[in-house]
Amino acid sequence: MAGRNHTMVTEFFLIAFTEHPEWGLPLFLVFLSFYLVTLMGNAGMIVLIRKDHWLQTPMYFFLSHLSFVDICYSSVIVPQMLAVLLEHGATISQARCAAQFFLFTFFASIDCYLLALMAYDRYVAVCQPLLYVTIMTEKDRLSLVAGAYVAGFSSAFVRTVTAFTLSFCGNNEINFIFCDLPPLLKLTCGESYTQEVVIIVFAIFVMPACILVILVSYLFIIMAIMQIRSAGGRAKTFSTCASHLTAVALFFGTLIFMYLRDNSGQSSAEDRVVSVFYTMVTPMLNPLIYSLRNKEVKEAVKKALSRLKASGRS
Repeated sequence: MAGRNHTMVTEFFLIAFTEHPEWGLPLFLVFLSFYLVTLMGNAGMIVLIRKDHWLQTPMYFFLSHLSFVDICYSSVIVPQMLAVLLEHGATISQARCAAQFFLFTFFASIDCYLLALMAYDRYVAVCQPLLYVTIMTEKDRLSLVAGAYVAGFSSAFVRTVTAFTLSFCGNNEINFIFCDLPPLLKLTCGESYTQEVVIIVFAIFVMPACILVILVSYLFIIMAIMQIRSAGGRAKTFSTCASHLTAVALFFGTLIFMYLRDNSGQSSAEDRVVSVFYTMVTPMLNPLIYSLRNKEVKEAVKKALSRLKASGRS
């Protein structure tokens, strides 16, 4: 029990954007369009990688899993957000809130690990090209992806159990788009220092650890690129990493802003904008980034469109 003077919270009321009811329908249409583009873009990327022979490489194997996780990642959040906009607020039980928090943390953690694995893959391809086939075998990449899922599950489970052993009391309104950690911490009462330390430790283990792997990988990649004599060779080698670097900057940039900063004096409106970006915009942009900045993917798209046109004529 939290204490005699507190009313225990058993459900939450999501009220994000309800202070401007006139925004409800326009935001609903915008977010729905983002979600549909996310589903079609990432599903299309998965099908393209599975069907095209030239995309059967470790990098695209990891990318297909990234697209799958991005679909799941958005699907955990966006339907709830659309319901909030349509109904001008939505009630969610504590158990359902915990499930949403777990799934969001699970898929976000896997996203972090996959981006780190893709950076390691680029490091091996650029710095140890002769050993690439032997290091990145099918068995090894399956093991790496399985490890990412297991580590994501472990991190999400510990963080969820720790977060929902906190006592929530008083006002049960969450002025946010889903059950995320920052708004939940604002509803806690009583002693929560131990739980917050555990949550922060696991956040530090996932995010900065993955960022460190990415930074070290690209440090070696840059050193290898600088040893290439021709400017054209350097540009071609670095262009293979440009799409991944763009995706990393978008995803980790918004997460760092949200979770690894001083929360004192933070703006709820500002946090909601950032959360929309990393839950909807980034998963939507990932397939566009990899298709527009990647020669192999563009060629695969052209071949797929040519096959569709040919089948349409026949």
